[in-house]
Amino acid sequence: MPDSPQNLEQMLEHIASLTPDDDRLSMRQVVESIGSRSFGPMLLIMGITLFSPLSGIPGMAVFAGLFVMLIAVQMLVGRKNFWLPAFILNRSVPQAKLAKAITWVKPTARRIDRLIKPRLNFMLHPSSTYLIAGLCVTVAAGLPFLELVPFSSSIVGLALAILGLALVARDGLLVLIAVGCILAAGSLLATKLL
Repeated sequence: MPDSPQNLEQMLEHIASLTPDDDRLSMRQVVESIGSRSFGPMLLIMGITLFSPLSGIPGMAVFAGLFVMLIAVQMLVGRKNFWLPAFILNRSVPQAKLAKAITWVKPTARRIDRLIKPRLNFMLHPSSTYLIAGLCVTVAAGLPFLELVPFSSSIVGLALAILGLALVARDGLLVLIAVGCILAAGSLLATKLL
């Protein structure tokens, strides 16, 4: 992508503008269009996917968990470029479902974009990346279990989208909000399991 997205709506518009080879859009096409250095946008995409109606596709939570774990581990070890295996890159979703999900999320994205701005820079200091990556590892490990609790994967999807957006927009307040969402989902899961 020639210019990095600065907000959620720009990211959604970029994904919506991708032209698939057939009626399905693959993760490979999304990654290649965004670039291999974009940890924030990739977390944002996974978060939006889990928050949207696409989360209802069987196995999506497990796939998203693997994807987020791969990104987070690579952030933890300090990689500048991320690597994904072919089985994730070749995973695809129907273009029509993706377009519907983007249309569903876009009005909310527009409202959110009015609220974000660079602030609380200490939350996005290079050393804080480890905190964000650690949160993502925790979320990824819990995603398969969250399918047991209705709407909890949507809460976690929201948290991942917020973390990704925090990295894109350099907004440290969003990191704190994402932590709150993760704690809420964890508490729902704990209530269900205990």
